[in-house]
Amino acid sequence: MKKGATQAQHVLVLHGPNLNMLGTREPNIYGRATLEEINSNLTKLAAKAGTRLTYFQSNAEAELIDRVQDASREQTDFIIINPAAFTHTSIALRDALAATEIPFIEVHLSNVFAREPFRKKSYFSDLARGVITGLGPKGYELALDYVLSIRVAEGDGSG
Repeated sequence: MKKGATQAQHVLVLHGPNLNMLGTREPNIYGRATLEEINSNLTKLAAKAGTRLTYFQSNAEAELIDRVQDASREQTDFIIINPAAFTHTSIALRDALAATEIPFIEVHLSNVFAREPFRKKSYFSDLARGVITGLGPKGYELALDYVLSIRVAEGDGSG
């Protein structure tokens, strides 16, 4: 959160490749919730706290990078990101997040550590404020809950 901020007024939720297919794509791994349902639940939680969420999903690495760069210009306070398959491949997206210095939480619907070996490597985790993996759509809600819980603490320098 930006220094001196007292509340996370704007949170960007970024969804990486293939997440537009949630609900039908490998439901045994990713569950049956659609991206629209996940976003709708987050909107309800954020509204109660007076926090504005912006959502963006893309299958294209360049579009996600552009959106992260835009977030910096828009004075976004926090990012919740599920980089999906880019977790294991995108140094460019990692560099964009590092350049903006916007704090972020990395979220994964499935437990990446219980899957194929290549999924265990993340280019984001060491930069992230935290990582939530394997809790399905609830992981996004827990990430947002964290963001909302630190608003005041970070504003007074105790976070």
